[in-house]
Amino acid sequence: MSSLKVAMIGHGFMGAAHSQSWRSAHRVFDLPADPQMAVLVGRDSSKAAAQAAQWGWESSSASWQEVVERDDIDIIDIVTPGASHAQIAIAALEAGKHVLCEKPLANTVEEAELMAEAAERAAVRGVRTMVGFTYRRVPAASFMRQLIAQGVLGEIQQVRASYRQDWLVDSTAPLSWRLQQDQAGSGALGDIGAHAIDLVQFTTGLPIQAVSGVLQTVTEHRPLADGSGFGQVSVDDLALFNGRLGNGALASFEASRVATGRKNALSIEVSGSRGALAFDLEELNSLQYYNREDQQDRQGFRNILVTEPVHPYLSGWWPAGHMLGYEHGFSHQVKDLVESISGPTPAHSTFAEGLQVQRVLDAVARSAGNESAWTQVARESRIHLA
Repeated sequence: MSSLKVAMIGHGFMGAAHSQSWRSAHRVFDLPADPQMAVLVGRDSSKAAAQAAQWGWESSSASWQEVVERDDIDIIDIVTPGASHAQIAIAALEAGKHVLCEKPLANTVEEAELMAEAAERAAVRGVRTMVGFTYRRVPAASFMRQLIAQGVLGEIQQVRASYRQDWLVDSTAPLSWRLQQDQAGSGALGDIGAHAIDLVQFTTGLPIQAVSGVLQTVTEHRPLADGSGFGQVSVDDLALFNGRLGNGALASFEASRVATGRKNALSIEVSGSRGALAFDLEELNSLQYYNREDQQDRQGFRNILVTEPVHPYLSGWWPAGHMLGYEHGFSHQVKDLVESISGPTPAHSTFAEGLQVQRVLDAVARSAGNESAWTQVARESRIHLA
């Protein structure tokens, strides 16, 4: 078996999740190549060394530029704040490295376009790119996509999607990079709204073509982490918007970091002429299915336990009924990336798809700045629906 040496740029919460997936994926799935956790990169060399030792990386570095140029590195995994995504990804692609980049792809459409163009040039040389939309790789969400592609819902007529958290309800929570536009690009809209947008487009196979939205910052000033005073919050805490899908159907979206009592509540419901499907991340091993063609006395949402080996990704895991968790989506992400590197076709959630999500985020922000006027998404990208 060949090996693929991986360098992860950044650490923190996402670094922990990605490290878990690099450690486990090749031990669960029969992959065509063996990922090796070669180096972890962080600006603070002592912190990077400590995280590398804790998570199982062979070494650490304080220079992503040096690591990107190394001949022995095959994959660059980017888990830094969005402000650095474009610079690192483009440099890595030009150096011939495969790139996995956390979502959203960039902080602006312009940056995302440059990244997608670099990915397109690199693809000619067999270089792969992927955006970290891990929730589409939860087996129940992938199964939802399969059922919709098979036509079990008939014509899609309405979609509802929300992603709600409450970690910013407390007005004394300190200012962090996620609350600063120059680092994060946007707030709840880009951080978690990007997942809701991607999940709708991925499961339905329909691009969002126009939006009408509103953004709100609930707490405008927060204490600085060092206790020296307060800083300005320059991103949204709450985003509400409607979208028009490619077939004319309407979709509603909510992205909130001030939804009291909701910790990580991502949900999507797709209603069609023949039935409906609903997925809730807080019940991530289940899919709700309603069939209008059932006999009248037996109609109602049924619970499908998505743990059978015939369901997406599950053949490598546990016996039926033994549940998966949050971290497994990241292992599936590694599986798809490694298989695409060794195979003839790119895996889904490419940079082109990340660009499409970025264009939707941009259209929502423009709409919110124009009294919620309906705003066209700049251009469509093809949505992969295998």
